[in-house]
Amino acid sequence: MHNDYVSKTSKSKALYEKAKKVLPAGVSYGIRFFEPYPFYTAKAKGSKLYDVDGNEYIDFWLGHTALILGHSPKPVVEAVKKQLENGTHYGTCHELEIALAEKVVKMVPNVEMVRFTNSGTEANMYAVRLARTYTKKRKIAKFEGGWHGGYDALHIGVKYPFDIPESAGLTAGATQDTMLLPFNDSEGVRKKLRNEKDVAAIIIEPVLGAGGGIPAEKEFLKELREICDEKDILLIFDEVITGFRLAPGGAQQFFGVKSDITVLGKILGGGFPIGAFCARRDIMEKLDTRVYERPNYAFHGGTFTANPITMTAGLATLKILEDGKLIKKLNVLGDKIRQELKAIFEKNNIDAQVTGASSIFNVHFTKEEVRDAKAASRADKKKLLEYNLELIANGIFFLPTHNGTLSIAHTKSDIEKLFMETANYAKTQKGTK
Repeated sequence: MHNDYVSKTSKSKALYEKAKKVLPAGVSYGIRFFEPYPFYTAKAKGSKLYDVDGNEYIDFWLGHTALILGHSPKPVVEAVKKQLENGTHYGTCHELEIALAEKVVKMVPNVEMVRFTNSGTEANMYAVRLARTYTKKRKIAKFEGGWHGGYDALHIGVKYPFDIPESAGLTAGATQDTMLLPFNDSEGVRKKLRNEKDVAAIIIEPVLGAGGGIPAEKEFLKELREICDEKDILLIFDEVITGFRLAPGGAQQFFGVKSDITVLGKILGGGFPIGAFCARRDIMEKLDTRVYERPNYAFHGGTFTANPITMTAGLATLKILEDGKLIKKLNVLGDKIRQELKAIFEKNNIDAQVTGASSIFNVHFTKEEVRDAKAASRADKKKLLEYNLELIANGIFFLPTHNGTLSIAHTKSDIEKLFMETANYAKTQKGTK
């Protein structure tokens, strides 16, 4: 792959040499680096990225899965252009924040009030604080393989082995009240929680993101809901990835299981930075400084919260997704992709599992069924990296080893090219285990 890639990306190579001098590792987010160097995007439209060397890529990474409408969708761009004339940032209350909050309340089950943030990490942080305030309990339980951003208290147990910290600089004090639970294992969860009296909330990604695109099983989520009810624990769905992708109402609608607090991001921002946390009124009112004085309320704030440009883009996006027709179409296409990729690898006698749900998918090169992040960790990551890099060299972009997602901008020919290039790769690996 490297020779083909390098020969086509000389300008990107030069930019990376410049970037290394001013950006650690030459990037603004560690996962965006891949060998021998990342390409540099000049523009994006629909399902395509175009780099500074003029190469075109069919994009299945979609801005960290955020761009369900594709790049630069016309209704969003036009709405944002109009809002730019009225101001980019107010730092005051405005109608747009009400309109987007009303839309979220209308679409997401079991939600009566919303607060906006600037990222999924922030939203998860505030959701945890809110849960502790509401329940008057300390501990938070998360799942092995669950990714909830860079917030210290949740920044553990993402990669196997789960007892190794995800970062330096995490103090024992920051993580001592965080428990790890086994994913898709209700008996294991019950065992871990049997003697626990001080758990405020359980937080879960209904489909593991960084953990490998692995969906929670419906029965597992139902039992998790029962466990939370039995033990007076709040259930938090981290839907930064799954919100407005699995269904208009997200994972609650898709799986038929209610959460107490829902965390949103990515798609909600319409291509701009955003996060949100939302819940029933009795939970969200713990944020109301008119009712509670310090230290009895849960603080939330931020300079750019409910930024009018983001609110505009988010509202334009949700109006398109609201009736569910486009999401349903993507879900059908997602099923087709998972089935066809699996068939291609089987035809070439390659051990591979294709995981995902809705319009999310990932490949794990292993013979073992992949139901949790432990199983995913035993798959051949080197082969997955090789497969992804081969796709990049042939004009298909997945951020290496990460999930792929679909947008309404993807065409039939885009999908056929994915199948063709996967088949070409599989033929070179035929019979490898």
